[in-house]
Order: sequence, then structure tokens, then C-alpha cells
Amino acid sequence: MIYPWHESDWRSLAEHCDQLPHALLFSGKENTGKTAFARHLAQALLCENSGAAYEACGQCPSCHLFAQNSHPDFYELTPEIPEGEAVGRKLLQIKIDAVRDVIEHVRLTSVRGGRRVVLVHPAESMNAQSANALLKILEEPPEGVVFLLVSHERDRLLPTVKSRCRQIVLHAPERAAALAYVRERHPQHAEELLAFHSGAPLFDDDAEQTALRGELLQLLSAPRLIAALDYAAAFDKHKLPLAVFLDWLQKWLLDVGLAQQNMPPLYYPAFAAQSAAVAARTAPHALFALTGRLNSLVPYGRHTLSVKMQLEFLLTEYLHFWQNK
Repeated sequence: MIYPWHESDWRSLAEHCDQLPHALLFSGKENTGKTAFARHLAQALLCENSGAAYEACGQCPSCHLFAQNSHPDFYELTPEIPEGEAVGRKLLQIKIDAVRDVIEHVRLTSVRGGRRVVLVHPAESMNAQSANALLKILEEPPEGVVFLLVSHERDRLLPTVKSRCRQIVLHAPERAAALAYVRERHPQHAEELLAFHSGAPLFDDDAEQTALRGELLQLLSAPRLIAALDYAAAFDKHKLPLAVFLDWLQKWLLDVGLAQQNMPPLYYPAFAAQSAAVAARTAPHALFALTGRLNSLVPYGRHTLSVKMQLEFLLTEYLHFWQNK
């Protein structure tokens, strides 16, 4: 499917489908429908009755197979979650064995006599070995094979991989369109949720995480040492990675920084008064120092560090920051 805010991107691409390169890289903001766009294109490329408009007919055998996720000429590379295991704190990657397996298959002839399509998403989840393996086939692609790469963080891809693809930036929805979409699914807290997700409407709303984030915001508004230690223990019980906590705290600190400049909050509008109160009692130089400490931990957001200990450290640092003025 194509989301309404991508219809103009699709029309532009469909006009030149006859001149498609062997590899396309779709990039843009996360949770805005890039993978759905790439799937729509993959189905159109595999459809046996797509015609000049390059719209999948939805009726031919290829379309039926695609809809059932069983098309023999469609290959998908995405981080695998072992059956029966939770994602938790694991760093999910596309590994070299999966890439090699796909390469082996696409070098063979097409099962249904048409194109073969390989979808890679998110492309930045390839580790160095798998990215280099994919690069080799991008440099010498078999005839009739189209590679579709989807990336939320294009700068993390190897420059050589990007150079072998035609890069297309897909538009994010305007705020009005995104808010209308979210209101249909989360009518009670649409504006707050959309703000937290940076205007990207295609997020999964986890009630437990939302409640846990609300508890954190209450704590950050008026921190106390014992409450901070209790929160670290409670967060750890949910087995969430450190990256989740860093994201929540970084967004709060950004709102505090905006309040220090008499600007409205960006991520937590419902807590505008609380972030303004924290801004009034804190100094910018201390905010920059704390933000720097958070940034230094970002590369370890899904590392096997003790998340509880890291939260205790960061919340204690935040308490010192809150008391600094």
C-alpha cells in the first residue's frame, strides 16, 4: 500500500519505471511508510499484468503469491528474531549468511519467468561483513534483479553501497496529515503521541512503555534520590534496552533547553509547565554537560551493560543537574 503522503512520490517513480536502475535506496524519517512504499513497488515489479502504469493488478498469480508472502522471486533481508525469543536488549543485525543465501538464489533463473526483487530493510542493520557481501552483487548484478533498500539512517550505510543505488528521499507527512492519521487510531492522546514520535505517525503504541515514560516524566519534574533508584529498578524489570531510556531522557533535556530559551517544548507538550519549571532552576552549561554524558552512551544503547546501573548513574547525574542552581 501507499500512504497518502507518498502518492506524489509514487507518481514520480511510476513515470520512469521503464528506466529503473538495478538498485534503489529509499530513505527518510522512520515510521513514515518507506518499507510499505518499497513493498508496493516490489509487487508492481513482480505483477504479471501491471501494464504501463506499473500498478499491481492484485488478481494475477504473482499478486496472490505476494499477498501470501510466498512469491518465489521475492526475497527479503531483515534482522531475524529467533522464534520464541523477545527482542529485548539484543542488537538485531542482517548477517552475512542471510545475504549469501539470497545472493545464491538470485543468481539462478527466475521461477515465474519475470523479475526477481530483493528488499533490504532497514539497510543500516547490515553489519560490515553483510554490507560488503551485498556490495559485490550490487557491483555486478544479475540480469532481471532489482534491489530495493530502505534506510532510516542513510549516513550509517557504506558509501560504496549508496553509490551503487539511485537514492530517493521519501517525503514525511505534513503535521495535519500525520495528526489526522494518528487521531483515527489514538484519539485520546494523538497530539502528545505524535509530538513524542517527532511527527512520524506509523508508530506502535505500547501501553506499558507509555505508562513507564509517564512515570519518568513525573520523576524528572521533581527528582528524588530514592525515587530515582526505585525507577531504575522498575525500568530494568521490563528488559528494555538502554537506548529507550536515552531517547526519553534526551527528548526531555531538549525540551528543557528550549524552555531555557523561552521556546515551547517539542516532544512533551503536555509537560510544558514542568519542563519550564526545570529550566528556570537550571543552568545551560550544566544542561550541555549532562547531554554530553548521554551522547557518550548512545553507541552502547543495545550493549550488554547493566541497564539498571546505567540508569542509576544517569538519574543521579540528573539530580545533581536539577540541584545546580
